[in-house]
This record gives sequence, structure tokens and C-alpha cells, in this order.
Amino acid sequence: MKRIETIRGARTIVETCAGVKAGENVLIITDTNMVEIAEVLAMAVKERDAEPILAVMIPRKGHSEEPPACLAEAMKKANVVLTPVSTSITHTKAMKEAAAAGSRAIVMTAFTEDLLIRGGIQADFRKQKPICLEVARRFQEAKAVLLTTPGGTSLRMRKEGRRGNALYCLVGPGEFSTVPTIEANFSPLEGTAEGTLVADASIPYLGIGILQEPVKCKVEKGFIVGIEGGFQADLLRNDLESRNDSNSYNIAELGVGLNPESRMTGVMLDDEGVLGSVHIGIGSNLTLGGNIKAAVHYDLLMWKATLELDGKVILEKGELKL
Repeated sequence: MKRIETIRGARTIVETCAGVKAGENVLIITDTNMVEIAEVLAMAVKERDAEPILAVMIPRKGHSEEPPACLAEAMKKANVVLTPVSTSITHTKAMKEAAAAGSRAIVMTAFTEDLLIRGGIQADFRKQKPICLEVARRFQEAKAVLLTTPGGTSLRMRKEGRRGNALYCLVGPGEFSTVPTIEANFSPLEGTAEGTLVADASIPYLGIGILQEPVKCKVEKGFIVGIEGGFQADLLRNDLESRNDSNSYNIAELGVGLNPESRMTGVMLDDEGVLGSVHIGIGSNLTLGGNIKAAVHYDLLMWKATLELDGKVILEKGELKL
């Protein structure tokens, strides 16, 4: 019965976020775990007199693994790409090339029926857009960044020359955005992050979700060199070790959540949008403005962060100070 309620959220994604027009080709890439979400999106696309093209693949073995080559080519040819998948294809060469070719993409990793019904999907995306753009602008202009939290995070990084990214759930040609998370982010210069990272909110991957105890990471020369904590820290450490890929430890992203309707639930696309939360992404940074391709991209979330850009506070204990 819950599926009956999902069409409204699907319409929001298709009509408002992607701006699908009659006659457009809409490629919906899903995997065998997410077909029901993809079908609801296809119905919303058909309502717009557009062409829904449903492509079902086997779930990727890890987040940031490339989709099949034939789908990568199709992504470049589509007017719109929707990606309700259980493991992310966001931070991939395929997504980067699709954007370069002019496709409009909506990222929907680990999407659930609940996300189509309540929470972040209920936000006024157009109202939040100028706030998101302003935070991204300040990111773009900054050179030195300091992130601290009451939980123990103290992380410095450099970012001169890197763009600020604004993801506000509305896309034009050559753009992609997550939905329903609203966030501004940037990719720090490789090798510059130094200090301590303490995630105390969520790690919405690997079945970890809401954190029961903090996960503490030591960062040197842009890479995580140690992970401490309880069983959830063990899950993260063991997975990264299994990748046998040093780039998976790269400090790839700093993002600030800007969706007042999002809730911390352990689901990535709601968690990362929680207003005032901060996440540090690790692993791949190709689609964010960086140069590293890794086996994974995971995000580590924290509460009550204070963020300084060139010595000026723009976020104080989770509250924006624009």
C-alpha cells in the first residue's frame, strides 16, 4: 500500500528536480534491488509525455564502481539520467562524462519508498537554492579551511583553485544533483588535509547507519591513516582494507547539509541533507573537482560542526552564519 503514496515524490523528482519535458529521453538506471522505485519514476516520466528508458543492471560490488560500458554510453545520449541504485555510480567516470555531454542527472543512491513520501523530498528546493549557492560561492573563494566539532574533530585542509559545488535538487544541462539532500561541498586539494576526524552522527553505508559510538580517524597528508572506535569503526576499517586501494582513504570532500526537512535516519540521501550537519567524503573525488579515482566513496557525518573559511566562521556548532 505504501507504493500508492510514492507517486507524488516521483513527480517532484521528474517535474521539479529534473524538469522533464515532453518528448525527452529519460534514462532510468537501476539495479535488481531497486526496480520498484524505478518503475514509479517511469510512470511519472510517462505522465510528462516523455520517453522512459528503464535499464536494470546487477548491483555494483562497491560504491563508485563504474556501470557497464553500454550504460555509460547511453548516459551521454540521454536528456535526463535518473539513478535509483543500491550502490552508487555517482563518483564515476561515466557520470562525469554524461554531465560533460549535457545530460541532466538526478542521483538517487539507496533510495527508499519512504524518501518518496516524507522528509527531505518535502522541502522547497527553489527557496533553498540561493542559500546553497551562497555557501558554495564562499567555498569557491576560500583557500584555507578549518573544521572542528565538540566530538573531537579538528581538521585543516587547503582548497585554492577548487570549485564550490551547489547541489539543490534542481538541474540544468550538464549538471547533476542528489535528491533529496541539499548540500554545498568542495573537494580539498589532495594531500593537504591534516588532523582528526570524528564522525558521531552517521555513516550511511555498509549497513552502519546511525552511529552508536564515535568513529575516530587520524588524517595525515590528505589520507586516513588510522580508524578507532567500536564495532561500526571495525566495519568501516575492514571494508577499506578489503578494497586493497590506498586511494579509498583519500579525504575527498567536505559538505554541509542545507535541507530543513531532512532527518538523520541512516539513509545517505536524507542524512547528508540534514540542516547544519557536515560530512567528510573519502575515496573518489572525480565528480567533485578532484583528480582521484578510488574503489569507493563513503561519507562520514558529524553533528554541531564549526567551519572556518580563511579564518571566518560560516557555520558555528551546526548553525549557519552567512
